Amino acid sequence: MTTPRHPATPPRLRHFYDKLRSPGYGGDYNPEQWGPEVHVEDAQLMKQAGVNLVSLGIFAWAQCEPAPGAYDFDWLDGHMDRLAATGVCVTLATMTASPPPWMAVEHPETLPVMADGTVLYPGARQHWCPSSPVYREHAVRFVERLAERYADHPALALWHIGNEFGCHESRHCHCAVSTEAFRGWLRARYGTVDALNDAWSTDFWSQRYTGFDQIFTPRTAPSFRNPTQQLDYQRFSSDELLACYRAERDALDRITPHIPVTTNFVPVAKTLDLFAWAEHLDVISYDSYPDPHDAQSFQHTAFGFDVMRGLRGGQPWLLMEQAPSAVNWRRRNGRKPRGRMRLDSWQAVAHGADSVLFFQWRASRGGAEKFHSAMVPHGGPDHPLHREVAALGEELAAHPDLLGSVPERADVALLLDWPNWWAVELDAHPADIAFLDAAHAHHRPFHDAAVATDVVPVTGDFSPYKILVVPHLYAVSEADAQRVKDYVRAGGTLVMSYFSGITDEHDRVHLGGYPGPFRDLLGLTVDEFDPRPNGTWAEEIRLEGAEAVETFDSGAPSVTRHAYGDGVAWYLATRPGPQDFRRLVDRVCEESGVHPVLPDLLPGAYARTRVTADGSRIHIVLDEGERGVTVRRD
Repeated sequence: MTTPRHPATPPRLRHFYDKLRSPGYGGDYNPEQWGPEVHVEDAQLMKQAGVNLVSLGIFAWAQCEPAPGAYDFDWLDGHMDRLAATGVCVTLATMTASPPPWMAVEHPETLPVMADGTVLYPGARQHWCPSSPVYREHAVRFVERLAERYADHPALALWHIGNEFGCHESRHCHCAVSTEAFRGWLRARYGTVDALNDAWSTDFWSQRYTGFDQIFTPRTAPSFRNPTQQLDYQRFSSDELLACYRAERDALDRITPHIPVTTNFVPVAKTLDLFAWAEHLDVISYDSYPDPHDAQSFQHTAFGFDVMRGLRGGQPWLLMEQAPSAVNWRRRNGRKPRGRMRLDSWQAVAHGADSVLFFQWRASRGGAEKFHSAMVPHGGPDHPLHREVAALGEELAAHPDLLGSVPERADVALLLDWPNWWAVELDAHPADIAFLDAAHAHHRPFHDAAVATDVVPVTGDFSPYKILVVPHLYAVSEADAQRVKDYVRAGGTLVMSYFSGITDEHDRVHLGGYPGPFRDLLGLTVDEFDPRPNGTWAEEIRLEGAEAVETFDSGAPSVTRHAYGDGVAWYLATRPGPQDFRRLVDRVCEESGVHPVLPDLLPGAYARTRVTADGSRIHIVLDEGERGVTVRRD
């Protein structure tokens, strides 16, 4: 293993860490749902449970601004003061995730519109158009008032902008305001309508435009919609939500430049280009909700944690939400077996989390999430779940040196690019490809081999890694493809899967044979795609220097290996089954000199390492089968 990339805490975060002193522990706190007698009990129970950090006011905009311009922060003052007196730090939300109902009445133009024209109304959450200047004006004005009031409050440790941006379909708005915003975004991207026509291949199906005012968002259409229009609309939608976030961040930076800023990302999804967002967060925050009924959830969760760690190049991140036990929004909401909450929490810390927070502190009595588990269940503090919560708080508090320690860099990197994800899942392809499933499948054999994996963007620095894993890099620019080739030529090992190198960043096919810019790197040409009726992907490969390592039943190559410069490029023309994939990865690791973080672990166990400011190494060993956790130091 190599040394960490960030030996010191970024200066803006020092305020946050100085207040915490040990890993953050707590959760969403919604005192507006309860009366004074409960507030008194909450303070006592938080102290007993080792809570030192809560997220406050996530959905309290209507409480603080019950009418336009009429602000009521008195109730919030009391809670901020009480938490400070109890020694609990606050991640204070800007409360803008759901506007008050009066906004929809006074400004119906702020409501989002779906591709078929359906308007989404209040009654749930996130009922706002991301492009609406009216929504943004109200949100920024409210945030300014909030920041001015609490800028110097002793409880304030971190700003929490919005909540789970893009988690609902309102992120894709097709109203008149969004349409004009999309046209403006396209003008900025392409400059001229001729450049757009070229990028969008509009000569197909008589789609050529003579002005930007002829372009709409990709609404419901008679047949397949223009693929590049869809791809650009995904980029636009992510950028519009980011613009909402940045408008609030700019206000906070003006008024409280000493307070770091974050927002919480949902479990890894195709909704937002998180690498584009990451530079605008002082610390990454993440919500993790593994399904207890999913046998692969432990590994899938590890992948999500690796993504969060990779967004800011290995910097520690915050687990902002998880469930103590069951959630309420699946078709079957299974509880977590005893010990699983502890294992999930330590898994996050092992992968770089500096906090373990839950949704929520106290289970709601009413509302859509009343059956979502909480740190204080409906049964109260004598419930077994709360006792487990308190025990975990005590355990985390015993390891203050973990706070701010840096995850040790892995020798393996997995490439993830959101525009490619959007592109590879477009319609009218040879077969459907679920990119997240593929990413999990490529991450799993390394996880099962107890080999650490970082997640990097297509524009990242590959040079520190011995192995680069590239699942389905379907849409790739010539420049980014060259960077992958340069990495292998310089001595790196590449593992690339099928349907890669097919189109450029505008979803136009790289001509000259598949896989386009990777043909010489891989030493082969893919003559035809051959997806099978049973769901298996296959390709007809012509070897041009590569050797066949594995074959289909027909004898045709299915896995190839090709020496390129000082490195080696492996290509998978199909997805191997779990056992075959593990066997292949073991060979690649052995050839590349890649080893588990700690040797001689029992099957089902793996370890991750964090490095403190003084260079001490802390190993966290996780055993899924026994739900065991061991923390040891070198």
